[in-house]
Amino acid sequence: MEKTEAAMAAAAGRDERSESERRREVILTAGRLFRRHGYERTTVRELARAVGLQSGSLFHHFRSKEEILVAVMNNGIQEVIDGGEQALARYQAPADRLAALFRVHMWSMLRGAGGDAMNALVYEWRSLSASSRASVKSLSDRYEDMWQETVQAAVDAGLLKGDARVIKRCVLGAMNLTVQWYRPGGRLQPAEFIDAMLQAALPAVPEGAGEWPA
Repeated sequence: MEKTEAAMAAAAGRDERSESERRREVILTAGRLFRRHGYERTTVRELARAVGLQSGSLFHHFRSKEEILVAVMNNGIQEVIDGGEQALARYQAPADRLAALFRVHMWSMLRGAGGDAMNALVYEWRSLSASSRASVKSLSDRYEDMWQETVQAAVDAGLLKGDARVIKRCVLGAMNLTVQWYRPGGRLQPAEFIDAMLQAALPAVPEGAGEWPA
């Protein structure tokens, strides 16, 4: 009896992992398709086919196509929140903390979920209902608060000069708009590009500050 219960528990655990993995696959695939074709032009059938599901089976994981779009956005934001928390826990100096947060954001944009999420936030925000916008904004505000505290600390330490809120918005805006113009495989490789972006956006930050693994 105990063995049967243990086997059932193990099977349930595998099912939960499988569900979680399939849900993540749908989110990542949807992000890529929305970026390539646009949210409105990407059909549920195309998305289901891309992840090897029937259209009806997709709604076992999500209640609507809009919920998938929200998940794409929130997944990218959560990725930089998690990475940002790790970065801030690693460094103490204001310059390192600011640079590490910058690098986390850029690596997410270039190689993580952040690029697709930001593309959706920039171009597909109008497709969200008011309640969905509130959900995304709540998570986004958490991330902006992280940045606000880090930039303010850099201003207080004399590393940066100016209004911390304005600096934060300028830096985040510059990074986020790279989804419109940066193309991998160009003149600068990702690591070189991130260094160049950091130097351009925050020239007071010393070279090599806040080094963060790709």
